[in-house]
Amino acid sequence: MLTEGEREPSPIRVLVVDDHVMMAESLRRILDCSPDIEVIGIASTARDGIAAAARLHPDVVLMDYQLPDADGVTAATQITRDRPATRVVVLTAAGDDERLALRAMAAGCSGFLGKARSVDELLAAVRAARAGEAVIAPSMLTQLLPRLGRGYAHVGDTLSRRELEVIEVMAKGGSAQQIADDLTISSNTARKHVQNIIRKLGAHSKLEAVLIAVREGVIQPL
Repeated sequence: MLTEGEREPSPIRVLVVDDHVMMAESLRRILDCSPDIEVIGIASTARDGIAAAARLHPDVVLMDYQLPDADGVTAATQITRDRPATRVVVLTAAGDDERLALRAMAAGCSGFLGKARSVDELLAAVRAARAGEAVIAPSMLTQLLPRLGRGYAHVGDTLSRRELEVIEVMAKGGSAQQIADDLTISSNTARKHVQNIIRKLGAHSKLEAVLIAVREGVIQPL
């Protein structure tokens, strides 16, 4: 129950980009049934998706990988460049495609989700992306590690003791709020630590930062 002066949190604003009308409308109905999620628009091409993201300012974009004018990762690259606060989750029929996962990671996407996943997993992915968490199956992390190139020598030396503690929580899928709670720091401080870690490791996203840290032995895989 909210106390006096408190307000209901705003719903997560979602843009769906999918060229299959039935799929897009199904996603809209599923997401709109959740009181904390609101679909604010649907686009059917990469170009229209990029324009809609610029116009509507969604919190999360569910981006189909196969679009008629470009692939979803290409569109996601422009969206994350123009609007860093917008999270993009790539939807694909091939949920275990390592090459796609690496491209999505490099594009700054929050992750990717196979279309065969359940409704509960879809809702969880939207909420996780909005919270700044990585949307990826734990099993895929292990598959990605051998494909991640090296060239990050002495990355552990660049991180402070506090940043090492932060990336340990990040590796468990912890959001900025979870990092703040676990380390007894403010959420703003937690977000700054995350941003510094991503910058120092030369990563494009939290997911890539964690993969680099595991690959280089800074933290141990779960």
